[in-house]
Amino acid sequence: MTETLKKTLRDSAGARWTVLLFLAFAMFCSYIFMDILSPIKDLMQSTRGWDSTAFGTMQGSETFLNVFVFFLIFAGIILDKMGVRFTAILSGVVMLIGAVINWYAVTEAFIGSGIETWFNNNLNYIPGFDELGISPFYLGMPASAKFAAVGFMIFGCGVEMAGITVSRGIVKWFKGREMALAMGSEMALARLGVATCMIFSPVFAKMGGVIDVSRSVAFGVVLLMIALIMFIVYFFMDKKLDAQTGEAEEKDDPFKISDIGKILTSSGFWLVALLCVLYYSAIFPFQKYAVNMLQCNLTFTKVDPDSFWGSNTVTLIQYCIMLIVAAAAFASNFSKKKNMKYSLLGVAVAALVVFCYMGYMRQSAETVFAVFPLLAVGITPILGHYVDHKGKAASMLVMGSVLLILCHLTFAFVLPMFKGNAVGGIIVAYLTILVLGASFSLVPASLWPSVPKLVDAKIIGSAYALIFWIQNIGLWLFPLLIGKVLDKTNPQLVADLQNGVISAEEAAVSYDYTAPLIMLASLGVAALILGFVLKVVDKKKGYGLEEPNIKD
Repeated sequence: MTETLKKTLRDSAGARWTVLLFLAFAMFCSYIFMDILSPIKDLMQSTRGWDSTAFGTMQGSETFLNVFVFFLIFAGIILDKMGVRFTAILSGVVMLIGAVINWYAVTEAFIGSGIETWFNNNLNYIPGFDELGISPFYLGMPASAKFAAVGFMIFGCGVEMAGITVSRGIVKWFKGREMALAMGSEMALARLGVATCMIFSPVFAKMGGVIDVSRSVAFGVVLLMIALIMFIVYFFMDKKLDAQTGEAEEKDDPFKISDIGKILTSSGFWLVALLCVLYYSAIFPFQKYAVNMLQCNLTFTKVDPDSFWGSNTVTLIQYCIMLIVAAAAFASNFSKKKNMKYSLLGVAVAALVVFCYMGYMRQSAETVFAVFPLLAVGITPILGHYVDHKGKAASMLVMGSVLLILCHLTFAFVLPMFKGNAVGGIIVAYLTILVLGASFSLVPASLWPSVPKLVDAKIIGSAYALIFWIQNIGLWLFPLLIGKVLDKTNPQLVADLQNGVISAEEAAVSYDYTAPLIMLASLGVAALILGFVLKVVDKKKGYGLEEPNIKD
């Protein structure tokens, strides 16, 4: 029996980490599409007439069906009943369908079409939803933003389903092994999608000197096709594992509605879920506005498009350097020889400095914010390894909350002081963005691996679905809130734009972001309080959140 177990794919470190690579790359592609319009918010305003409210409403629509039609709950039930393989393929297909709709909405072909006319004349009032203030559309919302929102809703169903599926898949392949390291590594690699998006989305939109935002979205659609292929490859590897072990995917112990009650009665589950929604609401919605925030708070000089720093060549070079940073920092975690470990870290640091210098020379907010996930790639595996072998997951969440608060307050009050200081502002921005990315890496390394300690194994898919559903409430609400707060706290700017005093291009980079950033910092304060409460509850009830995942 022991010999048989040793021959399974799950017991092969190479096979386990290959599976993780497929899952991580699929999520990498989905992360790119999730923020594909974020670095070109100003172009959406100048070419498609999307003001901050329209942009925020469309971005928040990603999670609308998950929250208000309870799709994520159904996704958890599908996952528990049908298994990881089926749900992975389904999530890939749903993401792709939504992405194609989103792409068509921002193409030139949509302008003047019958679909545009229909969306202009409809969905301006939705009974019940409008009264509650939760409608994903509103009177005066551009037709392209409405139709893009429909596609983004469908994509959102797929991406969140993929998220819980990948989490469940990692638990299946890594339970009792390097689970926190695996989850942290998956998220670190997936988040490189954020940097990829920030670097390439504006390039595709401005390619050839002609602005066309649909090219950026088309780039994301192609990557989601690749993500679907990754899920298909995972399907066959996972099927082979079950054939080796004789396990059946969740079919011997079917899901019951009463199981949800078991999850909801756990105070530990609620604390983790609320911490999750606060963390993610302070990060993901911010990502959608971060580039525009930098455009409004930093002074950039226009680069000659015919120079090296204005060419597409520098984009590719900078991206290759980014990959060197990520690869060297990530690999350093697995090097057993000290000389090799420190050599890799040295390469990562040197490449990071070069990456930042190139971002400065390119004078674009997109390339500055692209540094966001790079420190996280290096430290997330370290944190995951620490949680696996030493524990202290709840303490890490507290630490992450403190960093979150400091970063958003720095963006709100310190960064604007450097307006006009070309070098000082960039340095403050880089350091704050790196720390913010690092603080966020504390979540996958410590929070997600804690969920299996709180619920039974057979309903873990539903537990992840419930957490994601609660998280999605924040991901729906805060992009919308940020957009509305921006317009409400910049009344003169909005009035000048409406009266033609300033152009859409000027307005897009002139917002005061202080109020939205204070709002996001307050989420960090709430998370900090809950983190201390979680430590107390864990000590009282013995969930083992501060204990290591791997017992010696």
